[in-house]
This record gives sequence, structure tokens and C-alpha cells, in this order.
Amino acid sequence: MKEGTFRPKSASNEHYFSIDNELEYENFYADFGPLNLAMVYRYCCKINKKLKSITMIRKKIIHFTGSDQRKQANAAFLVGCYMVIYLGRTPEDAYRILIFGDTSYIPFRDAAYGSCNFYITLLDCFHAVKKAMQYGFLNFNTFDLEEYEHYERAENGDLNWIIPDRFVAFCGPHARSRLESGYHQHSPETYIPYFKTHNVTTIIRLNKRMYDAKRFTDAGFDHHDLFFADGSTPTDAIVKEFLDICENSAEGAIAVHCKAGLGRTGTLIACYIMKHYRMTAAETIAWVRICRPGSVIGPQQQFLVMKQASLWIEGDYFRQKLRGQENGAHRTAAAFSRLLLGVDDISINGVENRDKQEPEPYSDDEEISGVTQGDRLRALKSRRQSKTNTVLLPQCPLAVLTSALCGVAVWWIVCDYILPVLLFCLEGLRAQ
Repeated sequence: MKEGTFRPKSASNEHYFSIDNELEYENFYADFGPLNLAMVYRYCCKINKKLKSITMIRKKIIHFTGSDQRKQANAAFLVGCYMVIYLGRTPEDAYRILIFGDTSYIPFRDAAYGSCNFYITLLDCFHAVKKAMQYGFLNFNTFDLEEYEHYERAENGDLNWIIPDRFVAFCGPHARSRLESGYHQHSPETYIPYFKTHNVTTIIRLNKRMYDAKRFTDAGFDHHDLFFADGSTPTDAIVKEFLDICENSAEGAIAVHCKAGLGRTGTLIACYIMKHYRMTAAETIAWVRICRPGSVIGPQQQFLVMKQASLWIEGDYFRQKLRGQENGAHRTAAAFSRLLLGVDDISINGVENRDKQEPEPYSDDEEISGVTQGDRLRALKSRRQSKTNTVLLPQCPLAVLTSALCGVAVWWIVCDYILPVLLFCLEGLRAQ
């Protein structure tokens, strides 16, 4: 809690808790959330543990937060996620409970330096979580907290799964592993064992060459280069080729990287999600950032909004075509069987698939001069993670809530099928 406020004390019929200083967002610049997937998981474990506690059975469980609007937004994000994931609330219901009265929350922004003109709301985040559950991206029954928190750290590879078993975003490898200018650089060989274990078969590089692609291809991976400038948006041709690789070439999971594995990487993975799962641009950005904070930056946000309609149409056509092929395959098989019955011998020569010609690799110096946005973001992530974050999985309550920005007034809602109540108190009690 900030100076000027005091922590409410639990009583015989009330239990207060706060996560303001326990589950904290690690910012790049002025970004402050949403909190990542591991923190959502930890919060849900905390709530569930409190709900199972005998000592809490007749208590109101009150989640309180301080006057910092950024922490209020992240607290509301966690409470809403719990309602969507464990209480089966719709995103709209969860959001409506949170904004009861005149309560409001500041929206989340990107990790770019400077001003921001695109925001994602709590409702966008709740829709993202709901759709992630619906499409199988999110399953806390199989979520590996230890693996997530280990590999997302800069020194351990700086990687996150955006769609389990399909897309992993990671920091761009270098020629050799070392600590340089404040951030960790990893060679391709650092990632190879993990990728093989997790059935990654394809690497897509979006930044200029910092390592020889042969180091991946010699290890049995497919490798593709789709370069576009750091901090910029991809051309339609690059988006098309990226989607083509993902839909037609990649047999297993796909590992995508740029320099920091945030902006360009998140943007192209977002294009795939929007096309194949019909999520809105805001929902997609929210989900990618929940998985990998800092993703999709600056003009890349508006780019995704502009691409939404065309990607949805392409996705509808893609699915319609697939259904047509499946139906056509059944009809062809039946006709072919009838043909075989009337012919003693038949020879079929298939048409050879022509391999798509690889684009000429651009050449670049092994050491790139100048500092880009990706360099700065990667350095910030390395430095901020030097302090180890060890948060235990504490006790756990249910959530329904809401609050008033200043003052003692709080609202509470009893959930349909659980006895305790989580009272969400914004700002709570101020010092006299």
C-alpha cells in the first residue's frame, strides 16, 4: 500500500487480502499491464485455496487495493479473470460487476516509449481469456507454472507459448551465447533441445540476420526469413507468406522471433489468430500480451485493427474451402472405388508438387550497428529480471466485487453457488 493509506485488519467475519505488492507487472516504459498468465494462475490458486479453507467459511473475503490506478486495473483484471475461468461468468457479466456504481478503470497501453493512442480495456482482456479457453489456448489443469516462469526469463531463453503446441514467441538468437550491453544473447543451440522436446519444426525469423540459419536447418528444422524493419508493420506479401508457411508448410509447432520477440513477432502471430479464430484485434492483442507482456507495439496495433476485417474474410473462406475439400475427398474416393471395380489395371501419375522458390537471403553484417527498439526492450527485460521473483501460492478466495475510487464504501456480491464472498474494494480505507 502507498504511504497515506493503511491496511485493513481482518476480523471474525471479514478477511482482507491484497496482491498489490505480490503480483506486480514488470514494465518496459509506461505500460503497466495486464498481468501475465503466470500471475493469473497464481491469483486463481490463491482464491481457490481461500475458498477451501475451513477458517474462511463464514467470512466475507475482501480483496482490497490501494489508490494507484494502475494497480486497481490489474486487481480488477485478476478478479474478472477468476470469474470468467472458474465461475463461468461471461466477459460482460464480469465487467458489469466490476464497474458497479461509478467505478472506472484506466485501460492498458503498449510498451512503446512515448505517447500512446491505442488502448485495450478490461472487457477486451476478459473476452480474450474466454475465447482462449474456448479454443483450447488456456487450460489451467495442464498449465505448467514452473516452465512458464523459467523460460520467460531473459537468461533462460525469453520465450512464451502464445498458442500451446502451435506458436512460441522467443527472443532472437545470436551467433554465440553471452551477456552483452545488459542483455542475454543466446545461440541457436541454446533453443534446439527445448524445441525438439516440444515438437517445434519450423523457425521464422523476422529481423536481420544475427546467426547462420544453417545452425537450425542442420539440426532438422525448417527456417524461413521474412524480414521487415524493427517497430514497423509487415507488408501484405509478408503476412500472406507467413500465413502460407503456417498453414501449409509447418508440420509441428512454429517458433517465431524478431529481435526482442515482441513487436514484429506478436503482430504476425496475431494475424494468424485473427484469421483462424475470428478474434478481434483488441482481443488478440490482449491475449498475446497476457502470454508475453510487451507484445505488439506502436503502429502495429492500428495495423491489426485495419487487417481485422480482411483476415476474418480470409479465414471464413479458408474454413469453407477445407470443408469443401473434405466433402470432395469423400465423393472422389467413392467414385474412384467404382472406377477400380470396372478396370483390371490402372496407373496413376500424380503431379509433382513444385517447391516454392526460396527468396534470396539478404546479407547483413554479423554485428548490427545502432540501437533499435528491439535492443532497448530486450535490455530492459534483462535488467528488470535480475531480481528474482519468488512468490508463493498463498491462500485463495472467490471473487465478486467492486468499489468506490475514494472512500470507505464498498459493494459486494454473493456468488450463486459458493458461500464466501470476495469483496473487491478499490482504494479502500484512507488514512485520516
